[in-house]
Amino acid sequence: MPSQRTTDKGPVPAQKTAERGTTLTRKQLIDRLNEDLAREYQAIIAYIVYSQVLKGPEYMSIAQELQTHASEELNHALLISQQIDYLGGMPTVEPKQVKTTDNPEEMLRADLNNEVETIWNYRERVRQCEQLQEFAIAEHIREILKDEQEHLIDLATALGEDPPDPGEAAGR
Repeated sequence: MPSQRTTDKGPVPAQKTAERGTTLTRKQLIDRLNEDLAREYQAIIAYIVYSQVLKGPEYMSIAQELQTHASEELNHALLISQQIDYLGGMPTVEPKQVKTTDNPEEMLRADLNNEVETIWNYRERVRQCEQLQEFAIAEHIREILKDEQEHLIDLATALGEDPPDPGEAAGR
């Protein structure tokens, strides 16, 4: 029988994760959601900056789209923060580092790689939430995944590529 610990929200059973056979606790879920939140902050900053510094007619369409992405990422950050608070945690205030470059293709590539990582992590988070029977949180993350996948497609299209498979691209 899994061990139980108590939080201000009551007893929380530890759960086994199917992928790794390790125990996932509510605290670990909070930590992982905070990592996701740091990636959302990173995306907000990158999309705001890149949308303003991309120059040339070939980048005008994607620059406008990045402004939209920034707004969507802000909504994701708010939603993830709410879930962290619901679980009894404190949302992080630290973004992951944003890659800066003068090369437009490198900017878009950095964003694409970040979206791949984000999608892979959110897929994991859905499974982890369900294992902890946090089904509502899993549903919120599924909604975020829809936007993230759209961002991935937009960025790949701007680079003239097919969208990568986040599972394969992340090497997992």
